[in-house]
Amino acid sequence: MSETFGQRLATALETHGALCVGIDPHAALLSAWGLDATADGAREFGLRVVEAAAGRVGVVKPQVAFYERFGSRGFAALEDVLAAARAAGLIVIADAKRGDIGTTMAGYAAAWLEPGSPLEADAVTLTPYLGADSLRETLAVALRARKGAFVLAATSNPEARAIQSAVVPDALAVGDDEHVAARVAHDVNEANLGLPGALGSVGVVVGATVDRAAFGLDDITLAGMPILAPGFGAQGADPADLGRLFGYVAKAVVANESRSVLAVGPARLAERIEERADLYRRSLHV
Repeated sequence: MSETFGQRLATALETHGALCVGIDPHAALLSAWGLDATADGAREFGLRVVEAAAGRVGVVKPQVAFYERFGSRGFAALEDVLAAARAAGLIVIADAKRGDIGTTMAGYAAAWLEPGSPLEADAVTLTPYLGADSLRETLAVALRARKGAFVLAATSNPEARAIQSAVVPDALAVGDDEHVAARVAHDVNEANLGLPGALGSVGVVVGATVDRAAFGLDDITLAGMPILAPGFGAQGADPADLGRLFGYVAKAVVANESRSVLAVGPARLAERIEERADLYRRSLHV
């Protein structure tokens, strides 16, 4: 049987380090790169990022919204970028943040995680705020297909803190009440039970700029889960702080950078990616 997503991700992190390059063709960057704000411009942007990232990092994360805004042509462009990235040996996280119930979630799972889908990625981001049960079938689809998922737990945007750090009653009435973010982590981590390897295939999104303790996300809660961490680079967190910020679970962190890498433009992009990737490798001595 093929490796799980968690096993493939663990190898990528061990080989290339923590850096994940965001593929975010928003209007300002397209203009700075000399590209039109069109689906064709977004396609060219994405393909250039893939070319520069291949062999230098293990993971890329296309932001779906920046393609979706161009309608059907944008989705066609995204299909090309996803396929090129996977063909280049990169692990692809589709940053779609999908969350719904029933057959709607089944449709999202088929779109992003089913092998052979035009939008096939290696993992997708999900939102849990219609309840953990709403994600169970999607996570099951991911595991059957040897794919992964990252569920929003404690994001780096300050306005989310009131909800994500709120305290809720202990679901099993066996301990202290817990924060919403910790409940999310506990619930989705159940999908990793019994999987081979040290790293599960279902992880959480935890911003690098948040105080993990304020969300109940200690090392024990996060152990064994991959962690997608936005907030590095332009948002303020430094690669040298990776170990301090994430402690025991730092080697499971996928550290996303977008603007801090992409802003240098296409001519220096490969060099910039290598520079930033090396900072992460040195921070954990990878």
